[in-house]
Amino acid sequence: MGWNVWWVWIVAGFLIGALEIVVPGYIFLGFAIGAVVTGILVGIGIAPASPALLVLIFAVCSLVAWFALRRTMGVREGQVKVWDRDINDN
Repeated sequence: MGWNVWWVWIVAGFLIGALEIVVPGYIFLGFAIGAVVTGILVGIGIAPASPALLVLIFAVCSLVAWFALRRTMGVREGQVKVWDRDINDN
């Protein structure tokens, strides 16, 4: 696999983003954002060519993206539904 090829990271990010459509819940979206950001960093020449460091950059970018998504789109206070009546109560 071409670890240091920028478009491989971008395509992987879009494929993981498409997987998010199948499995909703912001599980894979952080990974997709991390892959695209890593691809951008590789494309502009900031990221190193070492596969281990690229995976580390991908992991850190994914974690930051996941926390940002959790902060902006996560569970909010008061969002929990409290049931005060049972369907079997007449």
